[in-house]
Amino acid sequence: MKRFANLKRLGFFTRLLDEASPAERYRFAAEQIVRAEKAGLDSAWIAQHHFHEREGGLPSPFAFLGYVAAQTSRIRLGTGIVTLPLENAVRVAEDAAVLDLLCNGRFELGVGTGGNPSAFAAFGLDSAQRNEIFARNLEVVRAALVGKALDGGDTLYPQRPELDRRIWQATFSVAGGARAGKAGDGLLLSRTQPRSKDAPRATLAEIQNPIIDAYLAALPVGCEPRIMASRSVFVADDHAEAMRLADIGLRRALPQFMKGGHLPPGDTLEEMITAFDTHVGAADAVIASLRADATLERVTDLVFQAHSVDAPHPYILRSIELVADKVAPALGWTRTAPGVALAG
Repeated sequence: MKRFANLKRLGFFTRLLDEASPAERYRFAAEQIVRAEKAGLDSAWIAQHHFHEREGGLPSPFAFLGYVAAQTSRIRLGTGIVTLPLENAVRVAEDAAVLDLLCNGRFELGVGTGGNPSAFAAFGLDSAQRNEIFARNLEVVRAALVGKALDGGDTLYPQRPELDRRIWQATFSVAGGARAGKAGDGLLLSRTQPRSKDAPRATLAEIQNPIIDAYLAALPVGCEPRIMASRSVFVADDHAEAMRLADIGLRRALPQFMKGGHLPPGDTLEEMITAFDTHVGAADAVIASLRADATLERVTDLVFQAHSVDAPHPYILRSIELVADKVAPALGWTRTAPGVALAG
């Protein structure tokens, strides 16, 4: 029986894509995170997206996590990610510091270069310069959090230097993995990545293991690795029901999937499940599917999301329970005792 020896933490992730009004999306996502805490999960992560409701439903992650923090007490709350090039770096540091204080040190700051090119234009920025803007803004965030003087001489209030050790960087590239490792940050790996024309059938492990290699090679001596893999996971009590919902969700998500640079999948549900890197079915089938993902042998954190199946809200709540009760323990995850918060 294959178990992942390095797996320390289990999390839930949402891009807030429920088929509902904006207010209902936020309410559903909050309920899902509350359910994740009750199920014993260690963390919950939300994504930031500007403008494009089919990509993500939340432009204001700090406001939303403050709302969720008031409804939870143990689960760690993370951004996966803040699109840092589109933000004022000092404001990110201020919001992160205040949120971390309000949730008693449960906040994890995930950042990345993301964002649709048109979103950059709306903010008066050039998307071709996203990497340079990201690097500059991240340097300012770090300086502010640890209390260094900013331009003009002011320092952050409140200061939150411990947050500098809870920064995570998202990347699709080997160079990005090395950048995160050199900084001593956590590494955020995506649930799926576009395949190149040269390797259209490459597995996620074949794409992401070189990123992990670069991260570990660049990590300073004595710095503990933090490697998180997000995965598309949807579990139902009945396998046929899971596949029925997957067929609906994946076909609905296909146009947006193609816009993201992915190669066209075949017409069958099985081909779409493979193309979307989705683990779906009853618990036993999902356990077997996840065990085949060699990347997960190396991660410290596994975070699952219902995208792109995006089943109705009650099914997502049940999927959270099934992952916590049946799937994750079979992979080597151990539930934290109720009321005990994991250290950041």
